[in-house]
Amino acid sequence: MRADLALVGFGHVGRRFATLLEERRDWLSLDYDLDCRIVGIATARHGCVVAGHGLDAIAAAQRENGDLQVNGAVPAHDSFEVIRHLARSDGSLRVLVETTTLDIGAGQPAIDHVRAALQAGCHVVTANKGPAAFAYEELSALAADRGVSFLFEGAVMDGVPVFNLVRETLPAVDIFGFRGVINSTTNHILSAIEDGESFDTALARMQAEGIAESDPSLDVDGWDAAAKAAALANVLMRAQITPLGVDREGIGQATARLAMAAKGRGARVRLVASAARTPTGVLTSVRPVELPESDMLAGLRGMANALILQTDLLGEIAITQLGGSLTQTAYALLSDLVTVGRRHRRAPSGAAPGRSR
Repeated sequence: MRADLALVGFGHVGRRFATLLEERRDWLSLDYDLDCRIVGIATARHGCVVAGHGLDAIAAAQRENGDLQVNGAVPAHDSFEVIRHLARSDGSLRVLVETTTLDIGAGQPAIDHVRAALQAGCHVVTANKGPAAFAYEELSALAADRGVSFLFEGAVMDGVPVFNLVRETLPAVDIFGFRGVINSTTNHILSAIEDGESFDTALARMQAEGIAESDPSLDVDGWDAAAKAAALANVLMRAQITPLGVDREGIGQATARLAMAAKGRGARVRLVASAARTPTGVLTSVRPVELPESDMLAGLRGMANALILQTDLLGEIAITQLGGSLTQTAYALLSDLVTVGRRHRRAPSGAAPGRSR
């Protein structure tokens, strides 16, 4: 079964996905009957290209200057032309792979990309938190109406199966809350502070190692964690909120002082994202919290993340990730692609795959 893909966003994650797709090509073919072909790439800085018979995304990924003119590809006007080209392809599956940068103000242009693909009858997999954090109900309903999938496992905790775990293995379980450490940069900084580094030194080292961006405000101000918290609350608890509605406090010099004082008391400070269902709705927050050493979240160091789901039937369920990388985020996209293929083979003609939980 041939799957035609369009990559909208071709930064570090998109390029790693392209190489991972090639590395796992035989596995995808033999184990999942997926023959994948990339028919379009769209970038914000280096233009957009399409190719009717597929293009060499590996060659494009390896070019330092970002040049996309490879393997007979022809220029496209913009990302939406790339999506329209995908919708006209003759693959058994047509899948948009959306990896543009998170816009914390409104989730754009990722939401418009996802919406356009779904309306055209294409499946969507994305590592962008924006669509689930700002428009989950609309987009999941649209996907169900068009009989296609809208999947986003890479939006939270890289490739660790959070949404898949709940959707596939927790039927009839109500999730009424969660708490977790879900931003690697801030956790790495807080761990370094506990080891004696200053906040500024720890942050500078994170930037030098490529863990934090040159503008780290999305992480240290708590916005990345707020977007993830909103996505989790929307999908797992039907919260219908956005990151702007999350009670948010990031980390800074004052947090460093709190962290060292807490360590002296045998405790740890972590940036904790949480949600709880109340009579007035789902309340979400992201803030530094002092935790006793016995708390599972207190023991997370470096790039480690964890999420604790609070359920009615199974009590608390913990999901832990000991490290994150581009490969793990790219794997989340690959995993979602396999899920799309499985759904396509199982579904009767014209049947909708159902809404992602």
